[in-house]
Amino acid sequence: MKFKVIRVKTDYWRPGTDHLGEIVEAVRGLVRDGDIVTVSEKAISTASGLLIDESRVKAGRVARLIAGFWMRRIWGGPLGRLTRLREKTIIRLRGYPFEEGAIHKQLAIRYVGLLQALRHYSEGGIDASNLPYSLVSLPLKRPSREAERIRNALISSTGLSLSVMIVDGDTTYSWRNLHLAPRRVEIPGLIHIGGLLTFLIGRMLGFKARATPLALSGEDLNPDLALELADLAHRIRGHGAGRTVWDMGERFGVGPSQVTWEMLERVNHSPIVILRKMGK
Repeated sequence: MKFKVIRVKTDYWRPGTDHLGEIVEAVRGLVRDGDIVTVSEKAISTASGLLIDESRVKAGRVARLIAGFWMRRIWGGPLGRLTRLREKTIIRLRGYPFEEGAIHKQLAIRYVGLLQALRHYSEGGIDASNLPYSLVSLPLKRPSREAERIRNALISSTGLSLSVMIVDGDTTYSWRNLHLAPRRVEIPGLIHIGGLLTFLIGRMLGFKARATPLALSGEDLNPDLALELADLAHRIRGHGAGRTVWDMGERFGVGPSQVTWEMLERVNHSPIVILRKMGK
């Protein structure tokens, strides 16, 4: 099955943005009956104000141990090699910032648990990329409810039969009909065995890696097709100001915590990608 892909550029969604209205206006005149409208979880979380200022978080002993030893020595050493991380990523992990990193790990422990905090990035859906200063976004609590809200708004506005998928760029790993998601999701057929264990198994055994569909409202899709479409949308969407906080800082020539709202607004953002079955 082939799909036509339409990337939809929008302004950067700051906290307080009416993302429902933005989505409706952005796709009006572009969507057709039967289309799947995919939306980035990160953009929704930011617009919804699901942000934490890490400069206000105090790191505990466990978080400091993770930042100083686990990240630098283990992820930046044998674990990075075993999971076949890029050399550039391993070098960055060896220089993992202690103070800021410990604070980030403390926040991860508090909101998503210790086992997720042991991951080297995207702990349980917590994300610092494409955000200014020391802000990080938290995962949506009920992505299925959000997908339904967006779909209802689109149907009300357009009168078309549409589906909505919310996508997280964090990776689900698949082997045949086994799909290991990095966190608990509401897509049938995707299972969660812990974020760290999922990453280790998927990378070490060379499972197929794809972006994660968090929720789907509308057309029923089998898990493999849902994963293919989520990954297609994620790849077409791009990474905005950068895939990681390091990339983002390098792009603007500043430290990661020195990126501003204004810098981010100068970058093209495409939180919405429309998928259409060929022949429609």
